[in-house]
Amino acid sequence: MLRPLTLALLTVSCAVPTPAAAQTSPALKTPDGFKVMEYATGFKQPRFMVVASTGDVLLSDMGAGTVYVLPDANKDGKADSKQVYATGLNQPHGLAIHGGYLYVAETDKVVRYAYKPGDTKASGQPETLLTLPSGGGHSTRTVEFGPDGKMYVAAGSSCNVCEETDTKRAAIWVYDADGKNGKPYATGLRNPVGIEWVGDTLYATNNGRDQLGDDLPPEGFYKVKAGGFYGWPYCYTTKSGEAQVWDKDFGKKTAATCTGATPAFALTTAHSAPLGLAAYTGASFPATYKGQLFVALHGSWNRSAKSGYKVVTVDPQTGKVADFLTGFLSGQKTLGRPVDLVVAPDGALLLTDDGNGKVWRIQSSS
Repeated sequence: MLRPLTLALLTVSCAVPTPAAAQTSPALKTPDGFKVMEYATGFKQPRFMVVASTGDVLLSDMGAGTVYVLPDANKDGKADSKQVYATGLNQPHGLAIHGGYLYVAETDKVVRYAYKPGDTKASGQPETLLTLPSGGGHSTRTVEFGPDGKMYVAAGSSCNVCEETDTKRAAIWVYDADGKNGKPYATGLRNPVGIEWVGDTLYATNNGRDQLGDDLPPEGFYKVKAGGFYGWPYCYTTKSGEAQVWDKDFGKKTAATCTGATPAFALTTAHSAPLGLAAYTGASFPATYKGQLFVALHGSWNRSAKSGYKVVTVDPQTGKVADFLTGFLSGQKTLGRPVDLVVAPDGALLLTDDGNGKVWRIQSSS
């Protein structure tokens, strides 16, 4: 059963991407046994997060061109302050901490700063590791490190559906930690915004193409392997785990192309825009949530009945998708837009919401 949690909405002085979201407080609903509270507020366009070994949360604000540090030294479940770690960045999005550095994926490059746990401000200028194609329809870039110590970088397509000329787009590339020796890791992913290693498996969310109506194609979740091809722009998954379908509307190549395309292992409603994901590794949630993937659905922009605007769980074994946090959509009115999730040191989940310029904290109420 879902129960309502009405949350007071503080006035945000800065502009947010969807101003209507800030007009009414979302009545957020979770399964019984959870509560939601505000962790931090006052951001322009909060996107991705990473948690340092100290428990500090680092957050990218694309609209402000800034990376913040959000410490919670007194462990009361709210950020003590908003510290500007670095600013003047070009749409910073993905963040990763690895080998004494903070990595930041901007829309046109990946940079890194020398970083030690507890830092609240960059001690020097960033080092540019690699350049990325920019412009076009998808501007976010995501960076993640694998168990092999390699750096994985995801970039979306430049278009709705087309044959890309730059192989770094609609793909995940893998590099050495210093940005050298880059090569394609996985292709055919139109917009793989969320990527996360869980053990030896790389999971990715993907945003499917538009202009095929309200229900095609469903949004997909993928288990990504080296050398894998995941369909776009020629094919898409309509049933999880089953062979992909040829995109007759696009009409390039032939249906035979789809035989080599790996299908999504799980699906959700078309146009709901899955973004960040986090595997639950904490200990404070009930045991049934251990190992589940929590995914933020940012929400549709071109569907006659809106979809998304919530957090779902995805079972990595069965592919079952279930609602977990709802209430960002009231009828057809948008009250928030979920973006990314991380697991806090105490087992709570943190969720960015770029519709309200906030970070929410979801914790067990028992």
